[in-house]
Amino acid sequence: MRIALYQPDQAGNVGAVLRLGACLDVGVDIVKPCGFPLSAQSLKAEPELRRSAMDYAPDVAVHDDWTAFRAATAGRIVLLTTKGETTIHDYAFEAGDTLLMGSESAGVPAGVRAQTDAAVRIPIATGTRSLNLAVSAGIALGEALRQVRQWPTKAAT
Repeated sequence: MRIALYQPDQAGNVGAVLRLGACLDVGVDIVKPCGFPLSAQSLKAEPELRRSAMDYAPDVAVHDDWTAFRAATAGRIVLLTTKGETTIHDYAFEAGDTLLMGSESAGVPAGVRAQTDAAVRIPIATGTRSLNLAVSAGIALGEALRQVRQWPTKAAT
């Protein structure tokens, strides 16, 4: 299972998702362009990324664009969106799924959505618009890992 961030706007959210991926042993894909400078060097040097991710180093793949990401991705792509037809608890996740999160400001364009295998949503209270990207990633990933029984196990010390 993997998390993919499509053209993220905020370095702090990316850092939080990198930390989430490391702690839950899940790879992270980042589809550029981003709303902040992103390079192999900035993954460790950008202050907001460093502050959010701490010293965790997950499996990270940075893709120049959507086409490069699609070429490198196997398995189903499950889009998390407020416009999803199915809720995360009603969707049957599979071990090889990639959970795709759109940018904080714009989500994903229709052409990207058309290339995903499913569009699912996290139920939220009436009158609210959306959750923070990193919070959404944690909720969705938690449900997906629960369903496929892939929560990491901590070695006894």
